[in-house]
Amino acid sequence: MLAKIATLLIDVVAAFFVYVLLARFHFQWLRVPFRNPIGEFVLAVTGWLVVPARRVVPSLGGLDLATLVLAWLVEAAGLWAIAALAGGGPGTAPGAGIATLATVAALELVRLSLHILVFAVVVQAVLSWVQPYSPLQPIFDALTRPFLAPIRRFVPLLGGVDLSPLVLLVALQILFIPLAELRLYVLAQS
Repeated sequence: MLAKIATLLIDVVAAFFVYVLLARFHFQWLRVPFRNPIGEFVLAVTGWLVVPARRVVPSLGGLDLATLVLAWLVEAAGLWAIAALAGGGPGTAPGAGIATLATVAALELVRLSLHILVFAVVVQAVLSWVQPYSPLQPIFDALTRPFLAPIRRFVPLLGGVDLSPLVLLVALQILFIPLAELRLYVLAQS
């Protein structure tokens, strides 16, 4: 029972920090302004980790690699701690175990990034219907615009209704399937 409680707590804390670090990475990548309540929260929660990490991990082509590396390390540490509590671990081939852990953590970052995008699309669509002039609308618009713009070129408005968020959500759900299969494949190989 205590192992289940510890697993839950580790999972919740690791997922919280990974989601917030990924949000910071995506905000910077997609040039979402941080001068809003969500942006200020993200900066406040992650600043103590990211600022020192930037001294060690440089950015690359405008991408904040320090934040991404931190998200990956937190995810890997969480996966390792959960596996250790369950009685697993690197096993007889520690190199293979570490490589598997690193790969699964990277795949989880992709999956969690897609979760952030799904959340942003849903919130942006709902806000556009119920409160189109919300102060949060520009945040979610900036997060989703790069992904919705190509779809909007092919999917016309139907009766004034934009169906591109629905098309994007279906495409994202399809992407979750090979990601899950790839994760299972990597875990089966270890």
